[in-house]
Amino acid sequence: MALPTHRRLRSASISVHCVAGALLLGVAGCSGGSPSDETGAARGWTASGVNAVSRPMAGAGVAAVTGLRSDGSLETSVFDLAGGERLWTRPATMVGRLSGMGVQPPAVTGTGDRGLVTALEPQKTGKWNATLVARDARTGAERWTRPVDSTFGPVRCGPNVCLSEFTARENARFAALDPASGRALWTMPGVAEVQHADASTVVLFRMERRPALEARDLRTGRTRWSLPVDRVLGAGVNLSGGWTFGAVGGARSAADGMLVGYLAPYQARKNGPMSPYGFFGVRMSDGGLVWTRKRLLRVYPSANPAVALIARQTTDDGGYGGFEQIDPRTGRTTARLGADKAPGSLWWLSFPADLTKVGFVTQGKPGTAYELRSGTPVTDKGLLTWSFCTMTPAELKINGHGGFYPVAALCAYDMATGRKAASPGAPPAWYTGTADGWRVWRDERGALHGVRDAQGTAPGMYGI
Repeated sequence: MALPTHRRLRSASISVHCVAGALLLGVAGCSGGSPSDETGAARGWTASGVNAVSRPMAGAGVAAVTGLRSDGSLETSVFDLAGGERLWTRPATMVGRLSGMGVQPPAVTGTGDRGLVTALEPQKTGKWNATLVARDARTGAERWTRPVDSTFGPVRCGPNVCLSEFTARENARFAALDPASGRALWTMPGVAEVQHADASTVVLFRMERRPALEARDLRTGRTRWSLPVDRVLGAGVNLSGGWTFGAVGGARSAADGMLVGYLAPYQARKNGPMSPYGFFGVRMSDGGLVWTRKRLLRVYPSANPAVALIARQTTDDGGYGGFEQIDPRTGRTTARLGADKAPGSLWWLSFPADLTKVGFVTQGKPGTAYELRSGTPVTDKGLLTWSFCTMTPAELKINGHGGFYPVAALCAYDMATGRKAASPGAPPAWYTGTADGWRVWRDERGALHGVRDAQGTAPGMYGI
């Protein structure tokens, strides 16, 4: 993901009804807002001078994103979070990134004067294909560099910068870097993705032949616990279908938090069996399994499963069933909507900002919506629900990189007409996520938007 917390290594053979294309995409939005004025209303900013194609990352007083230039090259663009002014840009590149993961975003770490933006730049040195460069978040001044052979890209892990290196080679490894110097604090064999980190612990998803969640000491790399995913969902799990994780309640500490995970199914051949799939909750303190719900599909668009879990059932014969809302803390079903509520014609799934209803958008025609709790039809003619702006995105024309798409934009639809709403305001927080109250997203044209109208930190559709 990007799928940055919902990744796809290859196209799976299963979709959630009409959203197959969406599984290849990441986070985005459709309009903007920012710091509150004296009346308390949120006023937004829009940065239209960038074609944002990655997930935007917010922190340390800045918003950073990977953009696509008109000549097909990539750039790291950094904006002032408070006002939206562009602070600096630098050339960017990808080496070893899988197309199904989307364009890699920069990593934003630190706070205040110690804020850093770390990104991959096209500086080749000897046998190295590119250079990882950490720059001052406000000025763009270089702080340290690290030569790179191949990588999925840098990410924030607590106060540190982490990345998987040599991803195109058999000696791939994961490294945790000192944010002040870029020196490796510790490494481990294989490829991994950061799912949660605090000041002392990082929880990783190890993408191995036998995938596992693993907690490690952030300073030393010492293993605290490990949980193979096949113990949870069954033998034969396959990462080609995709996955996502999220910390319930935006947990600040692994000592008292729970991680909700999802693995999507994968069908290796037509009419063949599906790999094990479903949702589960894990205590981050000791790796203990709290709950499991197998054979449920994540729907799209949707909130991160740790925020609000809405899934679709599958039948014994491989068909699609009804919809369920599940409590992320317990795994128990709290609401159901029968499969008969879905229209027979082509539709897109949609949700209002408060996630109390399920909408079925039929473009250019009146749609239908239901109360999620009661299953009763919604008769409000002014109902707006949010869904993907398009199901047929254009492939990005990136020099030397095929198969990449921009992160998916979300738009509001008038359920009475099936048309896009003209001025719907900012997309919902369950989609954008929040970082210290800030919400940043790209619209369907690639412009970046920001608003501070929330509190705390929470994952969006594809993570934080």
